[in-house]
Amino acid sequence: MCALANGARTEGCVYWRAMADPYETLDVPRDADAKTIKASYRKLALRYHPDRNPGDAASEERFKQINEAYAVLSDEERRERYDRYGDAAAATAGFSGDIFDIFTSVFGGGVAGRRGAGPTRGVPGEDLEAELEVTLAQARAGETLTMDVERMTACDHCKGNRAEPGGKGRARCETCSGIGQVRAQAQSFFGTVVTTQTCPSCRGLGERIIEPCTVCRGAGRRPEAGTVEVQLPRGIDGGYRLRIPQAGNAGIDGGPPGDLYVYIQMASDPDLERDGDDVRCELRIGFAQAALGCHFEVPTLDGPEVVEVRPGTQSGSEIRLSGKGMPRLRQVGTGDQIVAVVVETPKRLSGKARQLLSAYAEEVDESIEERETLVDRVRGLFGRRKGHDEREDTPVA
Repeated sequence: MCALANGARTEGCVYWRAMADPYETLDVPRDADAKTIKASYRKLALRYHPDRNPGDAASEERFKQINEAYAVLSDEERRERYDRYGDAAAATAGFSGDIFDIFTSVFGGGVAGRRGAGPTRGVPGEDLEAELEVTLAQARAGETLTMDVERMTACDHCKGNRAEPGGKGRARCETCSGIGQVRAQAQSFFGTVVTTQTCPSCRGLGERIIEPCTVCRGAGRRPEAGTVEVQLPRGIDGGYRLRIPQAGNAGIDGGPPGDLYVYIQMASDPDLERDGDDVRCELRIGFAQAALGCHFEVPTLDGPEVVEVRPGTQSGSEIRLSGKGMPRLRQVGTGDQIVAVVVETPKRLSGKARQLLSAYAEEVDESIEERETLVDRVRGLFGRRKGHDEREDTPVA
């Protein structure tokens, strides 16, 4: 049992507890640097933030633990005390106040940011993530693509207000007396510890719904499938992330909508392969074509184009088509297309082709050792055996 600031009491209160190992809480090794600790905190804090897990007491408790752990490990003095003395020293090193202050110091406010003093003006909507497959041609042109997205939108019946239109409306939250936050205090070996947090009853709104909306049942929003337009920057590559403002889930009680983050994936192309700002293709030719020279048609992003293979071209040579690549992302200029030449050696030859190649080899004084076939080896074996037998049968004079 512990007391709230307004005099109310709640059973099973968990506003104060012995702090767990902060390294285990943030899932980092004990020798983790500040950058690793902050990255792990950002990931976990977003996952367990109360705004993203409404009504989930376990997530809210986990969020508190994550913030307490980061408060210790992000402060060199507190971390040193914890490493040397353990939990009690770190817990009494001044950790108090609103845990959302820590969140704000890392994220700088915005979506799912800090609950300020007093009731909040709506709950922000959650951010969403999606993947979008893009072709080389679409990325090169910087096209505007349309993608399907399922997200939470404001309820048409209550307009996101959560209360039944024409009903009894809202009333001040009894738990926090309309403030939107509660303060909890507990006695420890080191004295009284006071913490401030979002009101668990109204989630910081400072009021409760008397008669919830009959359509969304007080949720204020509903799932809906829709479309979103994504403007591709010219030359974008796979692995980039685009932010579409306010295209995420709708907020609650007038809160701002979240954003949509689109992760770009490049679709495979049957003819061309991207290599940074360049594109590559392969041209397979015969060695006669490589020796004598010829002209070939190759695919490009602008359509087929004829390239010249000069006489004496070697396998592994490259032909560069200037300006036929991808635009440099947010820079001036365009990459090239590189045509890699592969000279193929024929695996099967006709009798005439063999004769001609043999004549060529003789002409250029290129030594060719005739391969001894199995038939030749068998004939040779029998020939040697016959000669041996004849020597054995010859009488000695």
